[in-house]
Amino acid sequence: MTSPQLRTLLDERRPTRSDARRNFDALVNAAREAFAENGVDASLEDIARRAGVGIGTLYRNFPTRDALVEAVYLEEVAAVAMYADELGGLPPFEAVGAWLRRFADYASRKKVLLEGLNRESDLLRACRVVMYESGTPLLTRAQEAGEIRADIQIDDAVRLVAGVAGVAFPDPGQRERVIDMALDGLRTR
Repeated sequence: MTSPQLRTLLDERRPTRSDARRNFDALVNAAREAFAENGVDASLEDIARRAGVGIGTLYRNFPTRDALVEAVYLEEVAAVAMYADELGGLPPFEAVGAWLRRFADYASRKKVLLEGLNRESDLLRACRVVMYESGTPLLTRAQEAGEIRADIQIDDAVRLVAGVAGVAFPDPGQRERVIDMALDGLRTR
């Protein structure tokens, strides 16, 4: 599954009527916020309230909690993958750094979402492939420019940043400094 295929999968799940699509999107956004604050066990009634819809509308769009968690997860993966496409105009190391920072932000929220999904599901494997395929061209370009070590693979860089993202920091400034240190470890010396 590629990034465009993931976007197609997302679009296939969204209703076609504009009012229903607005409700669907509002529910996904409200769920993202609620899951970030309260975990995947967040109240579905609260999610519906945040979205400005009734609980019946939530269940029409997402018959199960897992369906809602999956929709939020797919949206997050698609956003990170598509962000890579926006970075082509940046210098090579800056582009990789920007994408890895966006990935770190995603990874810090992903733990909450993964609680609600089967970690070895076909969907998760496909999303991992999409993620790696979106970052690989940026990494390769930086390696070809001699800015990132040749022995680094996308999986290495993603795991490095995901490890940092998984740590609780007392303030955002410290998180940014630690990510800077991690990114410096990718540079050629």
